[in-house]
Formats: sequence, C-alpha cells, structure tokens
Amino acid sequence: MEKSFTVARVPWDDPDGDRLRAAQRAELDARYGTDDHEPGTPPSAADVPVFLLARDGTGRAVACGGLRPLDATTAEVKRMYVEPARRGSGVATLVLRAVEAEARALGVRRLLLETGTLQPEALRFYLREGYERIENFGPYAGQELSICCARDL
Repeated sequence: MEKSFTVARVPWDDPDGDRLRAAQRAELDARYGTDDHEPGTPPSAADVPVFLLARDGTGRAVACGGLRPLDATTAEVKRMYVEPARRGSGVATLVLRAVEAEARALGVRRLLLETGTLQPEALRFYLREGYERIENFGPYAGQELSICCARDL
C-alpha cells in the first residue's frame, strides 16, 4: 500500500471531485450501456455535506467518497470511486475509513450503500471491509441492478 495518500474533506464542487465523479459516471455508463443507472435523486452539494478526496504523493486526486445523511443516525455512502490505475493500492480503504470517521462524528450509527450487479469488484470490496448485504432500501427497492449493503459503526 502506498503510504503517501492523504484524505481530506473538500466542497462538493471541488474541480478534482467533479473530474472523479465524471470519470465514475463514464465508467458506469460503459458498464451498464446507458446513462440511466442511478435510481433515486442524484447526489449533490445539497444532500452530500461530506465529500472527501484522496491525493497521492504528487497531489493528484485519485479517489473520492461522500456521505448522504438519511436520518439522525443513518447515512448513505455516495460516489466512492478510485481511478483504475490506483485500484489495489489501498486508497479505497483509506477513503472508506475516512467516510466512516466523518459519519461517526455526525452521530451516524449505521451506514448504507448501493452498488450494482455489474460491479462485482465493488461488492467484494465492501464485503471485505465489513459491510453485509441487506434488502435494497429506499430508491433501490425493486431495482434489479442494485445491490445494497450496510455496516453498523
């Protein structure tokens, strides 16, 4: 694992965050063959108050993740993404742990997340990191392409 990654909170509209979220959307569009693969309201600055970027030793943003509060003690992990060249480096775990720390600081006791059936590596990652599959929740209920997971903090 590269030791020189740093993770920090940034505004939702940070240009590096915009770039990483656009790359994530492009990757998902290619995997699913459509740009219509997100049930529910797309995340935005209005409902994702915590957004984190991981930077490598050169300062390049290489990964991101956010937190969408659902109620006083539950939140959803949003926009977890790692540039393909940095996958396997450990940076995803650093971002996820930082998202979890931010959630704890907000009083969140349970994190939920959604990934897709065409993202098996994402599901393996979340299961390895202590998340368990749950019934699809909220906008993902009844969605064939959605897989939901949760973890108590």
